[in-house]
Amino acid sequence: MELRLAVKSVAFALLVVIGIPGNIFIVLKFFHIRIVEKKLLPTNTILMSLSLFNVFVLLCRVLPHALNYTGLEDFLNDIQCQILMYVYRVSRAMTICVTSLLSCHQCILIAPVNKKWKFLKHMVNPNVSIILAMLLGMNMSLYPSSLLYTRTRSNATRSPYTLRLGYCDVDFLNYISYIINGLVSAIREIIFVGLMTLSSIYIVYVLHNHGKAMKGMRSSDKVQSRTVEHKASRAVIMLVVMYALLFGMDNCMWVYTLTMSNVSPDVSDTRLFLAASYAAMSPYLIFATNPKVNHVFIALFKRKRMEIIKGIS
Repeated sequence: MELRLAVKSVAFALLVVIGIPGNIFIVLKFFHIRIVEKKLLPTNTILMSLSLFNVFVLLCRVLPHALNYTGLEDFLNDIQCQILMYVYRVSRAMTICVTSLLSCHQCILIAPVNKKWKFLKHMVNPNVSIILAMLLGMNMSLYPSSLLYTRTRSNATRSPYTLRLGYCDVDFLNYISYIINGLVSAIREIIFVGLMTLSSIYIVYVLHNHGKAMKGMRSSDKVQSRTVEHKASRAVIMLVVMYALLFGMDNCMWVYTLTMSNVSPDVSDTRLFLAASYAAMSPYLIFATNPKVNHVFIALFKRKRMEIIKGIS
């Protein structure tokens, strides 16, 4: 195996090894909380959904890609390629929409209680599951192209508007189909990234005003004023920043590919690695910032530290 292929194989395999266990842990942890406590906070429902769709992204796109670069070839037929690509495209779209929903929901949570925001709080909080279902239905309806144009890899001549994914080819046949598919994705992402950006700016504005209000307070008062909502808001901002960095570069490359025919596999691989990095890394950020997930480990760490201190003394 030549060095370039070996590096790609190791890189994508690392995303799978790091990302799938982390996301599954988050999903199972929130599912356990739902069973034990008989409820799950709307924010945690959104985070569990994000991790679930991250698993599908890694399983349906990154894992086959890693296997292909290890030398495993022609292991999927046309139908399997179509199913994997469809699930991947829908799941990738859902990670964008769910991250945007998370940002918008947190924005509504920390907003002041006036007539306008009160209405949104009562509308969104109880209906997070319904909103998630609506987003899923929307994204499932946007990607028939994955079923229509995806085929197993072939040495036969394809049209110039073909995305070669290594183990599968997506041949859009003509320029119109190629552009329409790209524009649908681009427009959806512009809308949801716009919502994400606006809500995140508002969250930063609220946190900034909160910080100014705390100046001059006693340290005990400052600790009391650091509410769960404000800590969660900082966690959301970190997720949004991670998304903006990784998917921003991915989307810039995607717009660039719309101006080309016969896109280089290296370009597609780079886009996939950037998008999949969000799916692989986000569960660890959730783990580090969500007290419902990490409280057991924090308690064990504190207990172990106390035992070490007692042993030394």
